[in-house]
Parts: sequence; C-alpha cells; structure tokens
Amino acid sequence: MAEGPDLSFFDLRTVHDHFDQALVENDDVDLKAYLEAYNELYKFFQLMGSVFSFVSSDLKQKIDVLTDLINKNTQNYTTIKSMIEYERENKLLEKADFVNGSRTLLRLHRGLDFIREFLQQLNDLTDIDKTVCCCQDAYNKTLAKHHSWVIRKAAIVAMYTMPTREALFKKVCGENVQRNIDVLPKMLEVTADVFNRTDSIYKTYQLHTLP
Repeated sequence: MAEGPDLSFFDLRTVHDHFDQALVENDDVDLKAYLEAYNELYKFFQLMGSVFSFVSSDLKQKIDVLTDLINKNTQNYTTIKSMIEYERENKLLEKADFVNGSRTLLRLHRGLDFIREFLQQLNDLTDIDKTVCCCQDAYNKTLAKHHSWVIRKAAIVAMYTMPTREALFKKVCGENVQRNIDVLPKMLEVTADVFNRTDSIYKTYQLHTLP
C-alpha cells in the first residue's frame, strides 16, 4: 500500500490535483479548486519560515478574503470569469469600501508566478546545489517588479540564508521528498496551464493594472 502524504508537510501531489480540477470548460478556472491548491502552496511558504515573509505575509489574508466571497455568494464566485463579470457589472471594481475578488486574486496570481518559476529552477538543480541564486532570479523575474525598493532589498538579503536543494526539500516535505520530486514536473505543467489561463482572462478583461 502506497504511503500517503504527511499532512503537516507540503505535498506537490495535492497542488497538482487541485490545479488540475481548476481547469474547467470555456477556458475558465474554478475558484474553489484554485484556492485549495494555493492553500497547499501557502504551507510551503510557512515551512520555509521568515525567508519568504516578503510573499507569505498577506497570502493567507487574500486566500481568506476570496474564500469568504465564495461562501457568501457561491453563484457569482464559481469561476474567475463569473467573478470578474459579476464585479464589473455591479461596479464593484471601483467601489472604495469593497475588497473585490478580482484585485485579490491578481495578487495571488503574481505570487503564483514567483513560486512556479522558483520550483521550475529548483527542478533543474542537483541535491548539493544552493537554492539562493535560483530563488533570487525567480523573484527578480516576477514579484520584484510589483514590490517597493525596501521590500526588494529585504527579500534579496533574506534569500542568502536559503539551503541546498536537498535540505530545502527535507524541510518542506519531511519524509516524502521522493514522492514530491517525482510529481514536480507534472505539477509544474498543470500550474503553468492554470497560470497562463488566468493571465489570459485578466488580459481579456484588461484588469492587469488593477491598483
């Protein structure tokens, strides 16, 4: 009998399965499945500790905001497209006292760009390679352009404490390192599909510049 994941550690199979479920018809993305995958990714940031505080500090809050919107208005917050259309039609994108889902998801989308780029580069390293350079490179290519100079500087400095690839996987995956390494390529593939589809939806509705 195959050993299941340790729920206290990060599991890439869980991310893969939820993102796979998120890819629904009409080139849309199921919000609930997206957030379930993201909750597992958030566990990765938590297990890494303060080194990733520049990205994890408000991820949980944004996941909670979207989960609350889904629970209160399931009909209109089923997929990314249904959410955007509902908020646009009801002028919620411009409403000052409303934390809209479209803007909140855009922040998660940017975070996903970083984590998939980082894991992609991690996949190409050997066990003894340090992860600092690929982490800094992934950050500079993605999230850095959305952060202030102060946050960028602090993030780059914090990354100097990053361990080797082997130590990193042990820290976040516990005893299930090989299970996670085996599923990583497939997880990256489906994550790219979800990211690209989400990106395309935001381009279609011209919402990439939401403040």
